[in-house]
This record gives sequence, structure tokens and C-alpha cells, in this order.
Amino acid sequence: MSFSKEIKEEICSVKEASEEEQKPATEEQQMAMAYGMLLFSKSFSASAIALTTESRAAAATYSETIAALTGTIVEMRVKLTHRRGESKVYTLTVPDRNDCAGIFDRFGHQPSQLNLRINRANIDGENGTAYFLRGVFLVCGSVTNPDKDYHMEFAVPYKNLAADLERIISEIDEIKPEPHTIRRQGSYVVYLKGCEVIADILTYIGAPMAALNMMQSSMMKSLRNRINRRTNSETANLKKTADASARQLIAIERIRQKQGLASLPADLRELAEMRLEYPEYNLRELGEALSVPISRSGVNHRLQRLMAIAEALNDS
Repeated sequence: MSFSKEIKEEICSVKEASEEEQKPATEEQQMAMAYGMLLFSKSFSASAIALTTESRAAAATYSETIAALTGTIVEMRVKLTHRRGESKVYTLTVPDRNDCAGIFDRFGHQPSQLNLRINRANIDGENGTAYFLRGVFLVCGSVTNPDKDYHMEFAVPYKNLAADLERIISEIDEIKPEPHTIRRQGSYVVYLKGCEVIADILTYIGAPMAALNMMQSSMMKSLRNRINRRTNSETANLKKTADASARQLIAIERIRQKQGLASLPADLRELAEMRLEYPEYNLRELGEALSVPISRSGVNHRLQRLMAIAEALNDS
């Protein structure tokens, strides 16, 4: 199941409860959610009301809510499909044109209006915006799998309606999101980016578990990135140590072959022999293994002296 479908199922499972007080949603709040579903569905006019969705939960909520609030019969047709891996598409319609006209009028819209716009009188009640956006998400919203990206969007058919939706989302004081709108394949897409803001929006519209899953995914992704960076850093350091050790071994072997390690001062001879015996040691470990332990910088200084001696022998 996609992440978007999981969110819609969670929203529908609590569609009759208020998050703050865990009491039944008021009729005003249910109307705000129904308005969001109707206004942003496939068709909403005085002559046609229809929704097409791949979410069984959204289809059931749309049908039940409209029937309960308006007494209107909603017909549902189910079509099998394999598009994008989904198996069913649900198409819901209000078959009676008089019922369509009555619902259209009930939400303050007139047949003569040229463009659909959000009628704020339908969402001005307590938590009205949250319930309205809950309905909008059910019919036209989606969220990318958080393991891949942090992206939420609403696909809207009309430019002015998209502008109204962007404005309403941006006015949520508790979150202060920054939505944007782009045009895509003849429709308009209102979208938000960022894990925290999307998680806050999901909580706001009634999907706190989805928000929690998104935050957990973000934390796991951050942890994996830190582990990868540390592993890469340690791998690079090991390679650097191995390369340096190889150069030192070559230099010490040159000294041994050309003049013997006994020719070296005692401090350099001990370090050269230690390096030959423990080629995998880093500088700190070499310093601690000497008869008189010295610091990492002290070991590095002595090794540089050995390298210089070998280089002089190579030039001679």
C-alpha cells in the first residue's frame, strides 16, 4: 500500500472525532470536510458532481458523508485496473441533477458563476480549516514515500482554486507553511517540501501516525547518513594510513639494504624495526609501542627523518 493510501485510511478512520477533545465532530466540521471533498473532486457543479479515486477509504467517506449530510444518494462504480500497480478505481456520482443543484446551492455556489472559488463561509467555524483540508487531501492529495523524498501535493484542475488553496494553507498559524503552485499536464499542483512541515500538516488534518512515521523515517535516514559519512571517513583514514605505511616500509627497506639499520641512531632504529614488525599500526599505536612512549607528532617527526635518509641514499 502506498504512503498516501495509508494516510487516507488513517484520516477516514478518525473522520468523526476531534483531535483535541476526542469528541464527535460537529455538523459544521463535517460540512467543512464534505465541502473540501466536493469542491476538489473530479466534478462539482449545479449539473454534475463526481469523484474518481483509487482509495477505497476515501470513496467510502465521500459517499457516507454526502449521504448523511444532504440525504443524497451517491452511486459508486468500481473498475479493475493495473495502472501504477493499483487494482481498483472508484467512481462516485450524484445521479440526480436536482440533487446536484441543491448541494451546489447549499455550499453557497451559483450556477452562473464562471470560476470555482473557495467559499470561506463554509470553513470559518472551529477547526473548520483543518476539516476542510482533510477533505481536500482525501480527494486530491498525495505524499511521496518518506524513504524517497519529503513532498506533499494537491492536484487542482483550476488556477484560481489552486491559488485559493495555496493561500489557505499558508495561513495556518500553527505551522506557517510555505506552499507553492506549479502547472503540470493541464492542471495545477499546490505542493509543500520538507519533512517537518509536511509532518505538521499531516497532524493538523488528522493523520498523526503518518506524521510520526515520517519523522521516524527522517531520523533513520539521518542516522544512516551519519554512519555512512563516518564509515567513509574511517575508510579514507585507513587507506591514508596504509599508503603512508607502505612508503615508510619501502624507505626502511632501502636503508637496510644499502647501509643496514644498525647505522641508524638508536631512536630511529627502534622505530624502523617497530614499523617493520607492525606495518598496520597507526602513528599513535607506534608511539605507544616504543620502549619510551612518545606522541603521535614525535613518531611522525622520526619517520620523516627516516624518509629523508632513504631519499638521500636513493640519490647517492
